[in-house]
Amino acid sequence: MTRDQPVEAWLTDMDGVLVHEEVSIPGAAEFVEALKSSGRPFLVLTNNSIFTPRDLRARLLLSGIDVPEDCLWTSALATAEFLRSQRPDGTAYVVGEAGLTTAMHDVGFVMTSRDPDYVVLGETRTYSFEAITKAIRLIEGGARFIATNPDPSGPSHQGTLPATGSVAALISTATGRQPYFIGKPNPLMMRGALNRIEAHSETTVMVGDRMETDIISGLEAGMRTIMVTTGSTRPDQVASFPYAPTRIEDSVADLVPLVETGEI
Repeated sequence: MTRDQPVEAWLTDMDGVLVHEEVSIPGAAEFVEALKSSGRPFLVLTNNSIFTPRDLRARLLLSGIDVPEDCLWTSALATAEFLRSQRPDGTAYVVGEAGLTTAMHDVGFVMTSRDPDYVVLGETRTYSFEAITKAIRLIEGGARFIATNPDPSGPSHQGTLPATGSVAALISTATGRQPYFIGKPNPLMMRGALNRIEAHSETTVMVGDRMETDIISGLEAGMRTIMVTTGSTRPDQVASFPYAPTRIEDSVADLVPLVETGEI
């Protein structure tokens, strides 16, 4: 991480940085437009594996934020790319929604419940007891256990929802097998993002709102990091962590001049 090198690429988290639920954070649209105008490669990252990039683009547009489809990088895409590198043309039993199943199909995986190479767990709003039971039995039978992300919960308009990490814990308790998590804070997701835009970690910045996921994964991938205070981690909590971001800003609105100068 060499601070005096100009920034040539940007990675940014989505929830808590650009949007809250489906409401844009002030300055987020201007930040994205500055990224696009700069000509520098960038990606918007999310641990949510429910939606395809096309779905996410449409949802962001409704919030007034115009992110090109190919500038979205999800834990589902990162998981699919990882599995393709591990076992090309493999098989998997998938518990998840379109974002994950589409990504798996696109890399050549076959979805099956008969002796699959992997059980892949992702986000869904309709976890079924039958699907979880099937996953448990397949893992007991020798399938490798992969999960898109370790987030234990997620927000909704009605309140907290159980997320991938919570269901993974249920399956682990039943099987005695721990999953390999692909999404943040695993720096593997960051490395996949860097490779996707052909960027180098020393000249790339990661923007996030969570010290324990966004900032640490950016740090471990060798990037400079910017923590914005519009999301999960409060400003007074930052000092309690044993690592620090490169800088702290109130929101992405404060990053527009930095995008233009390329200096962090």
